[in-house]
Amino acid sequence: MVILIKNEATDDQIRYLSDWLTGQGFGLHFSKGEEATILGLVGDTSRLDIDLVRALDIVEDVKRIQEPYKNANRKFHPLDTVIDIAGRKIGGGHFLTIAGPCSVETEEQICEVARRVKASGADMLRGGAFKPRTSPYAFQGLREEGLRLLSVAKKETGLPIVTEIMDISQLPNFEDVDVIQVGARNMQNFELLKELGMLRKPILLKRGLMATFEELLMSAEYIMAGGNEQVILCERGIRGFETYTRNVLDLCAVPVLKKLSHLPVIIDPSHSTGRADLVAPMSLAAAAAGADGLIIEVHNNPAKALCDGKQSLTPDAFDRLKRQIDQVLDLTRSFSA
Repeated sequence: MVILIKNEATDDQIRYLSDWLTGQGFGLHFSKGEEATILGLVGDTSRLDIDLVRALDIVEDVKRIQEPYKNANRKFHPLDTVIDIAGRKIGGGHFLTIAGPCSVETEEQICEVARRVKASGADMLRGGAFKPRTSPYAFQGLREEGLRLLSVAKKETGLPIVTEIMDISQLPNFEDVDVIQVGARNMQNFELLKELGMLRKPILLKRGLMATFEELLMSAEYIMAGGNEQVILCERGIRGFETYTRNVLDLCAVPVLKKLSHLPVIIDPSHSTGRADLVAPMSLAAAAAGADGLIIEVHNNPAKALCDGKQSLTPDAFDRLKRQIDQVLDLTRSFSA
């Protein structure tokens, strides 16, 4: 439920109403914009007398939210959420570029890639330490050693790091990680999502291979219900019948999710296409569509990569792409100016 407050309401009146509602056992989200002030209620609002609330002098209107996700709902929070990651912002017009290898392999490899992508303008470094793989015989990542090497690269370059978690038991090892990634296979690992909801650290939540938009937002709701509102949604491709690409990149996820939710939305062109030659055009399309960021795989020697070399860009290719992305962003911003 959302309560629309009249523009002439005083801070004391709003505070009195807020105190009364919290006294009734409701959680509150306060959103003050240029055109409206909104109080969002979390809890069993069926027991609240809407007519009583609507009759209050400072109340413009009261509306029930029909969608099952509340915290992630744009009706609940009309303004875009802006997340600050070590001084880098995403959402609300701020674009974030994340780049790095699929898997951390050696200190030399991750540090070289980190230096190169930073020189090209990347905002964050990605790298897999724990790797969920379809085959039990495939490279599973360096695990704790991979996290240590990411920290080495972070210390050398200053780039914040994002890496994937696979299990609750791994959480103590993620202290130095700036953004914790939840992969597609764990999108509905609800016990993990609950634990991440108790953190005060940004979570990058990837859409499952066969998940609907509502299911993705409900997974975000699990995290936000625990008090962690720093959630970044990621479209990484869904499963289709076409075999030419690894997955089907659903670019309409950008406008749809931004209409339904206030959370930042980024695109993963590497996992969605599975082909290095398609990463650039899909990245540019995502930027033009209004995405808040990109997460791109970059490897210093893709031919010898231990994981997903076919979809990884070389540092030189990423450098060219980053300049093109900036041009597209400049163009789209000129349209909205």
